[in-house]
Amino acid sequence: MQYSSQKVAYPYFALALLLFVLQVLMGLWLAVNYFGALPQGLINFFPFATARAMHTNLLVLWLLLGFMGGTYYLLPEETKSELHSPKLAYLLFVIFALTGVVALVGFLFGWNQGKPLLEIPTALDIVVVIGVLLFLYNVGMTMIKAKRWTAIQATLLGGLVFLAVLYLFGIPFYQNLTIDWYYWWWVIHLWVEGAWELVTAAIFAWVLMKLTGVEREVVEKWLYVEIGLFLFTGIAGTGHHYYWLGAPRYWLWIGGIFSALEPLPILLMVIDTMRHVRGRQLEMKNHIVWTYAIGGAFFHLLGAGLWGFAHTLPQVNYYTHGSQVTVSHGHLAFFGAYAMLNLMVFYYAMPRRKGMEEHSEGRGKFGFWTMISAMFCLGLAFGVAGVLQSYLERVLRMGFMPAQDQMRLWFVVAFFCGIGFLIGVLVTVYDLFFPKPLTEKAKGKGALAKAVA
Repeated sequence: MQYSSQKVAYPYFALALLLFVLQVLMGLWLAVNYFGALPQGLINFFPFATARAMHTNLLVLWLLLGFMGGTYYLLPEETKSELHSPKLAYLLFVIFALTGVVALVGFLFGWNQGKPLLEIPTALDIVVVIGVLLFLYNVGMTMIKAKRWTAIQATLLGGLVFLAVLYLFGIPFYQNLTIDWYYWWWVIHLWVEGAWELVTAAIFAWVLMKLTGVEREVVEKWLYVEIGLFLFTGIAGTGHHYYWLGAPRYWLWIGGIFSALEPLPILLMVIDTMRHVRGRQLEMKNHIVWTYAIGGAFFHLLGAGLWGFAHTLPQVNYYTHGSQVTVSHGHLAFFGAYAMLNLMVFYYAMPRRKGMEEHSEGRGKFGFWTMISAMFCLGLAFGVAGVLQSYLERVLRMGFMPAQDQMRLWFVVAFFCGIGFLIGVLVTVYDLFFPKPLTEKAKGKGALAKAVA
């Protein structure tokens, strides 16, 4: 580590990884609910809706903790100065951790406000808002005091501010249900396909620059493209969610077409970086980070771009809206766009805590390939189930439970894919907490390869 204040990122990383494991376990429990007949007493104690709320909110929490930790790690190096207040960063970690624990326990006792993905009660919403404002203060003051502005800093800060502002629209209830859901999508969609995309692009650009040594101009030019696409496609892309809200029909076409373009800048950023790396024959010491960068860009395009585009076209989404096709798209997109981004940052930063610029990557690559293979199959299983569901329920007008019975096989497949994914997650988490030093033999092979090149 170049700056002592970077170490505040590690508690965020560690808690994020533990919550990632818990989220996957909760997902497996949900899969069992889909295909198995459970005792009524167990269902009464731990309903499906409670497990789903935990699964989705754990996703949001561990991803945000990863973003915050990544911001704290890159900011000192990007600004060439220490964080404004490391003590505030530690305090906010405690606040967010306690808020998450209280929210999860509260779900067990029915303490929630009922909005999917935004279930945490208003009292905890206020705590989150205060915590985010203090986080923005810490980040903003670090940048202002450093007086060394870059496109990466501006994109990152813009994404974080936009993320905080949009959260406010999901807190109040509106008497008109159409208006309530309208603003609900402002949070859900514009968080994921707006603010989070900006944060992702900034962190991605910084890691690629540090990892490959490529010029700042190469990655930053794609940040400007990302900002433009956010303004012209991220906002307009919200329209593909407006099917059942009573919004004007033109939003369906605008939303369906434009929302598919958002992953392109990150993919092009990776491709352009690859071209420059090959052209200059730059040496990379941490290949697992590069593997996650390429894998994340591919899955981002597949899940959020291609699968999202096919799913959100008006003629298709009329039948698939709210079906298991949505679940398939969500799993592939979130994993590719954000989970793999966090894991890429973790693999870049966490071994350095133990003084390892290079480490053995065997376990890491096993975890990577296991996770992406299982997630691809999981997305495929949910996709097949969703197509069946759309046809049976919305074309043949079959009832919900008879249609679910026809889909049961694919939920079994999804469960076993989830088991495979859990294995990959556990190996990855263990490897991040306990990185294995590179052996002298492996170092010798690397030096030989470099000499031959």
